Amino acid sequence: MNFNNVRFERSFGTSAQLTPSTAPEVAFSGRSNVGKSSLLNKLFNRKGLAKVSQTPGKTATINFFDGDGVTFVDLPGYGYAKVSKSEKARWSELIEGYFNQDRSFALVVALVDIRHEASELDENMIRFLREADLPFVVALTKADKLSRQQQMKQKAALKRQLALGDDASMVVTSSAKGDGMEELRKIIRDAVA
Repeated sequence: MNFNNVRFERSFGTSAQLTPSTAPEVAFSGRSNVGKSSLLNKLFNRKGLAKVSQTPGKTATINFFDGDGVTFVDLPGYGYAKVSKSEKARWSELIEGYFNQDRSFALVVALVDIRHEASELDENMIRFLREADLPFVVALTKADKLSRQQQMKQKAALKRQLALGDDASMVVTSSAKGDGMEELRKIIRDAVA
């Protein structure tokens, strides 16, 4: 799989617009300010593929990207964004609607900011993925903001907080420096193989 060949396919604003898919899907979820767009751009070696904004919560649609027969799915961020209650409700319906469809879920990449404790929403997402028996990996973002020692300490703390066993995948990443991208690409390749 060539991650450089990934291209934008389409966006949907409501779950009713979503069309069933048989292609293996790799979905990316996380808080509004976790750096999801930056990670996607680094993963695919493209600057503007996923729109990056200074305002958290700009991704208000589910965005689909095609890459060599694999569909990459950028889910709206949850939590932080300063939007109306009705808009948050639409996002929630959109995300739930996506996961409640009959789709070929190969992997969910759950993004968590390594600099902080996981939020209650992060905990809920991991719990949901576990209960739904969906394959997932936790990508710890913004690692360049911490020293190596702090990264290892935070990784261990987050692993405990999220009740992830030793067999659980957790990748320390940095969109700024590219840390963890090859490891994440390998996990994705293995998941869709």
